Parts: sequence; C-alpha cells; structure tokens
Amino acid sequence: MTEGPDRALGEAIRNGLRRRCPACGEGRLFDSYLHVAPECPACREALHHQRADDGPAYVTLLVVCHVVGFALIPLVTAGLRPWLVAVLLSLLAVPLCLAMLPPIKGFFVAVQWAKRMHGFGEVRVPSA
Repeated sequence: MTEGPDRALGEAIRNGLRRRCPACGEGRLFDSYLHVAPECPACREALHHQRADDGPAYVTLLVVCHVVGFALIPLVTAGLRPWLVAVLLSLLAVPLCLAMLPPIKGFFVAVQWAKRMHGFGEVRVPSA
C-alpha cells in the first residue's frame, strides 16, 4: 500500500454502500448497473483502479443463500409442492441479488480506496 494521509474508512464505506464516490460522497460511483465510472464526475478522483472482481458476487450469494435457506424452512413445513417452493424462492432470491450487488460492489471499491489498494494511493500529478 502507498503511504499518505489516512482516509476515513467508515465514511468511505458509507459512501460506497450508497453507490457514491468514496472520496467525496457526491459523484456517482457507477456509470451503469455495475460498471464503475473511470473517475468521479464531482471531484475527479480516479476510480478505474478498482479490482472488485468476483468478491461482490460471492458476498451477495453468501448473504442471499442464507436468507433463502431460512425462508425454505416454513415453505417446506407448510407442505407446499416442490415446484411452488422453487418458484417462490426464485422470486425471493433474484430480486435480492439484483438489489444487493451494487451496494456490495460499492463497499469493495470504497475499502480499496480507503486502504490505498491497487493504485488508489498513487499521487496524481496535475497536467500542465
């Protein structure tokens, strides 16, 4: 990690979960559903360094599968048909995954920014 002044991890995480720039909290972190903007439109902080890769998908599935697993218990004990249980659980799992994935990816990018990982700590040289 590159040395420099400490960055507020808690504030960066809050901004990332809100899908905002971890540096300023104003600009949008994503320029589409899951594509991180190359830089913040508000403060011009470079965001292209992020390396979230499969981490957000893994954490999202971990959380959603636990929720769906606990939702499975009353559905099975109610004696519903297996195809109906599968449909109901799918109707729960798919929207949960789609809703949770962007904030979790924002969390990953924010932690990387705050900890100066993957090039986020490099000093920017102003252009002439």
